[in-house]
Amino acid sequence: MELQMTIIFIFFLIVSSAAVKLKSHQLGIKGGFITFPDPLENGLFIFQGSSIAEVKDKKIDIFEEPFKDRLLWNNKTGLFKIRGLKRNDSGVYSIDPKKGSSSIIRHKLTVYESVAAPAVKILNVSAESCSLLCLVNKTEETTLLWYKDEEIINQSSSALSLPLTVHRHDVNSSYRCVAANPAENKTLHVDVRNICVELNSGSKSDPNTGHYMIIISIVLAVIVILVALFIRWFVLKHKKSTIETQVNRDSDVVYSDVHINADRCSQGRNLPDSTEPDEHPGLRSVYYKLVQHPLSPPETDDHVYDQTTNFPHA
Repeated sequence: MELQMTIIFIFFLIVSSAAVKLKSHQLGIKGGFITFPDPLENGLFIFQGSSIAEVKDKKIDIFEEPFKDRLLWNNKTGLFKIRGLKRNDSGVYSIDPKKGSSSIIRHKLTVYESVAAPAVKILNVSAESCSLLCLVNKTEETTLLWYKDEEIINQSSSALSLPLTVHRHDVNSSYRCVAANPAENKTLHVDVRNICVELNSGSKSDPNTGHYMIIISIVLAVIVILVALFIRWFVLKHKKSTIETQVNRDSDVVYSDVHINADRCSQGRNLPDSTEPDEHPGLRSVYYKLVQHPLSPPETDDHVYDQTTNFPHA
């Protein structure tokens, strides 16, 4: 008889456990908050099988002291919110509208520690590779991951640090170290080109770069030569033009012998127009009056003065 009762009791527990279904699994961070998605207009709010609050006539009555200042109920939406989450807030929360066991809605809450921000340390750098180490201060429920572009290339769920080796041909890829738990993650982007300077300087260059540099050098040399030739041509042309202009000016000058008549040397006489034929119609006759120098001998008709020297000829 006792054996039969025991079997019936175990069967009842199994059936009861099977009847308890969770609608969702909520994740929270210590110090954060969580809002349960199902409203309650009238009924009980239960934590781990114990009623901690009751909603009645648009008011909430909180029974448990640990939830007095942290459990909130919105009288417009009917939703429950717990703020200032603690690790021992983890468990099953039930919303019971007092309409039978089938109407009870259950949510599981798991509260995690906040994820520590990761850091990166350089272990070794050479022209061929760069060794990095991603690390965190604590690893409780934290997983470390190395990403190359969008691919996970290394991960660990228990270690304080996680290494990574970047080879020269992968220097242009993007890398990031991620510290994560089921509730949150924190990411550190790593610029390998700036951190691993030797690796970056030793990376293979474009094979066409040398050809490009040679072509650029030749083009620059040709440009310099053309500019120099143009300057030389311009200077020579300017110089030639100046010489031709001077020659043209000299060719416009016509020289003529100046004859001074003894009769016109007397000061105060009228100078008649020249009666000689005009060999150069474009020229005018120019006459000078000769003034006797105080130290010179008296002027006579027998003396003729030279225009150039002003000395008399016998």
